[in-house]
Amino acid sequence: MLRWMVLLCVILAVLGLMEENQWQEEDFDLEDFDLDIAPRRVPRQVKTILAKETKPHIQELSIKTTIMSRYAFTAVYCAMLNRHSAATNGVFQFHIPADAYVSNFTMIIGGRVYQSEVKPKERKVKQERGERQNKGPGEASVESEVEVFRMEVNIPGRNRAIFLLSYEELLQRRLGRYEHVTSLRPLQLVSRLSLEVTIVDRSPITELQVLPLRNDRSNGNGGSTAPAKLPITTVIKNEKNICKITFSPNIVQQAQISTSGNLGDFVVRYDIQRDMGIGDIQVLNGHFVHYFAPKDLPVVPKNVVFVIDTSASMVGTKMKQTQEALFTILKSLRPEDHFNFISFSNKIRVWQPNRLVQATPGNVSDAKRFILMLSTTGGTNIDGAVHTGSLLLREYLSRPDTNPNSVSLIIFLTDGQPTVGEKLPAIILDNTRSAVQDKFCIFTIGMGNDVDYRLLERMALENCGMMRRIHEDAKASAMLKGFYDEIGTPLLSDIRIQYTEESVQYVTQHLFTNYFNGSEIIIAGKLKNESAESLHVQVTASNNDKNIILETDVPLKHRQIETEKHVKAATRAMTAGARTPVSGLAQGIGVALSLAAEDFVERLWGFLSVKEGLRSRLRSQTSKEREEHVQQTTNLSMRYNFLTPLTKLEVERPKVLEDGSMAPPPFDTPGVTDGANDLPADAENDPSRKLNQNPARLSSPSGNTVGKVERRPVKKSITISKTSADGDPHFVVEFPLSKLTVCFNINGEPGHVLRLVSDHKYSGVTVNGKLIGAPAPAGGHKQQRTYFSTLIIVADRPQRAYIEVTPKRVILDGRDRIVLPCSSTVAVESGQLSVAIVGKSNVTVTVGGNIVFVIVLHQYKNPAPYQRDHLGFYIGNSKGLSHNCHGLIGQFLYEEVGLAQLPVQGTSEPSQVLKVKDRSVPVVKKSRRILSGTQSVDCWFARNNAAKLIDGQYEDYLASHMFDTGETNTV
Repeated sequence: MLRWMVLLCVILAVLGLMEENQWQEEDFDLEDFDLDIAPRRVPRQVKTILAKETKPHIQELSIKTTIMSRYAFTAVYCAMLNRHSAATNGVFQFHIPADAYVSNFTMIIGGRVYQSEVKPKERKVKQERGERQNKGPGEASVESEVEVFRMEVNIPGRNRAIFLLSYEELLQRRLGRYEHVTSLRPLQLVSRLSLEVTIVDRSPITELQVLPLRNDRSNGNGGSTAPAKLPITTVIKNEKNICKITFSPNIVQQAQISTSGNLGDFVVRYDIQRDMGIGDIQVLNGHFVHYFAPKDLPVVPKNVVFVIDTSASMVGTKMKQTQEALFTILKSLRPEDHFNFISFSNKIRVWQPNRLVQATPGNVSDAKRFILMLSTTGGTNIDGAVHTGSLLLREYLSRPDTNPNSVSLIIFLTDGQPTVGEKLPAIILDNTRSAVQDKFCIFTIGMGNDVDYRLLERMALENCGMMRRIHEDAKASAMLKGFYDEIGTPLLSDIRIQYTEESVQYVTQHLFTNYFNGSEIIIAGKLKNESAESLHVQVTASNNDKNIILETDVPLKHRQIETEKHVKAATRAMTAGARTPVSGLAQGIGVALSLAAEDFVERLWGFLSVKEGLRSRLRSQTSKEREEHVQQTTNLSMRYNFLTPLTKLEVERPKVLEDGSMAPPPFDTPGVTDGANDLPADAENDPSRKLNQNPARLSSPSGNTVGKVERRPVKKSITISKTSADGDPHFVVEFPLSKLTVCFNINGEPGHVLRLVSDHKYSGVTVNGKLIGAPAPAGGHKQQRTYFSTLIIVADRPQRAYIEVTPKRVILDGRDRIVLPCSSTVAVESGQLSVAIVGKSNVTVTVGGNIVFVIVLHQYKNPAPYQRDHLGFYIGNSKGLSHNCHGLIGQFLYEEVGLAQLPVQGTSEPSQVLKVKDRSVPVVKKSRRILSGTQSVDCWFARNNAAKLIDGQYEDYLASHMFDTGETNTV
């Protein structure tokens, strides 16, 4: 009782309600709010707040983030209840970091699934409501660190809406640490609120810090490193390479923080232990990422010109805070640095004309007097100020006594748009490029809401700098100082990172003008040959007084194994039970995140490539060059399902009738299960997604249902033919007309995509399989073995759809996009595709009712080093495939073969030969085990990668990617 009374006193203070009798407990119908707090009875004021809510109530808000080696996957689950009989507008709103990309959005309303689709953005067309309000880089926005994803829908009376949002971001290291921010602003008290942040890194996690909830923008990139009081209910579990942070305040604890539901930002800061040298390189599934962050190097001297806006709009607080920041910055200049100040409005004033001065105590003292005397008046001559600063710095660099290894930069600050002199942004940018002449970098700072941020960002991007925004209500002095701290300690210049040319392709930016202390350089690329033994890496750069060369050979297979272990550790951490009770769909988010993380290196590569493409678009000098960058970046955005400035998000909204009920769909529509084993559409993506916004048919033997569900029993016994590709992989082909069974092996390379069935032109069906490598068991004759890690079944008739199967999950992308775990038993039907999963056993895929494929799941509970979870592919019914079908298996479906005996010279034993078309194929008798060893098959074995048995050669059956439906070259 004492604890409860103390709690009431705290809430009393927070709410500012001083009358003691107002806090008496009373009975209250909490059924609609689904409160999960202890004790069950809540203060009257909290009940009153809930009772007065007219908008739909958020029953549950669950946010899960997994940070895999600096790449963060975040999934948001929001369940919203309309307690009234009439239909009501519900608004799902979530703040996401400005540098992040939304990768998926799904709604489930009235039992129907509404799946979004990312599409190319039409030029000069206003974005629709519901699309992430993502401005193009540099465009003015009230907020900068975050952007708002907003979706407004009509929720039928007495019904529930579920929103699922996922986004991805790459954390940037600043001042020696990474910062991850989650916005907790549901704008109402939430019955069940939970946040979980899991950090997994190959290196030990250090300097972990969870800040108090932050509700302003005053924190610069500096900030105190002193231990701060944790937000209430926060729990941290830190085990060297894995850290899990949870935050789950109940509804009363939320009211202690804010009765409006504006809790603030949950901020996690950390760094990792890093080794000296060439950096950390991680390899996974044909892609690599290189993290380079050297430390303990001598500081490179810098030449800096501060160009400060003193126009009339800077009057008051802006100028005062700018002066405070500049005073602090002056103190941090080193004796070997050289500097100058320029103020500009209508007129341009140079503190020390025609030179830069050394940062001696006397010069610093004089500079402070100059800053103190700055007065605000007149307009904004941006072009003239940049030209003056560039000319001053360029002439200083041409002097023979200037340190050739010093780093030169202009720091340009303004709060407005050009109003004096040249006003056209395009001409200002041209003039800036001509004045800079690639001799130094420009870093731009925009203050307030009236700035042409696009101009400032392009000015920085085109001149190897960065741009920062400072909000109207922010503490500018702290943010200015924080930004300067980021760039105030250069350690290297002219950094070039090179890899073995014949080993890599599509490498992201690998030339960098400067490297500043506390930051990090991140490069990602594709490997041309996944089976290569090593990757040669060379880093060249300039330091204070010398050139630096670092190089090494990275063992690719070893790094692949290390990264796979890293991913498995993350998967275990993500799928571990949550501390707070959440629904089945919310729990399923953890599984979805773990699946996305399995390809984190490739997605990181895609993320960086899109960012690079957007920067190149801004730097483009001609319309043709710009169009090329736009097209390439749009294609990449579509491939990875990223919502970027070049794409838009389209989603169908439910139609609600006047009586508050949902309008029926155009055809019979079953509902969607909401059980613990069923997953919604998640953040997994592919290059050929094409969606129609109609509901899918989903049924499950168990689980609570939402809406009407068509239950279909899942058959656990399956009838299939021997024709298959399973194991290493071992191919078995049954020829019913010839009453023969033939088998062969394919010794492929990890990462190869094999075309198994190719009937795109006729039935519209293609089946491709991707190989994964594993070391051979000790004592074997092979160096490595390969298995199928992923199978893709594409159906192009009557419209494009596909099914992707891995040992852990199935993605069905037909009328809707649904992701299901292979651990559950469930049947799904969507358009011409249907899937039946027998948990941890097999997946049956039916196309158009007359084509059936069966995928056997091979999963290991405690795998040996040479074991990999993999798939077996079997053909159940091929009647719907045409006689022109091809592929490694497809070419034999309607073929007849004969067996002949030929005498062998010098021996009495005849040789067995298969007659295939006009070819003779030597074969020997063998036995194969199929269906996880439950059946044995006697077959005639063709050696040497099925030479002469298959049309052409093995290389003819390699697809360029998993969704490649091109016809196989045949001989």
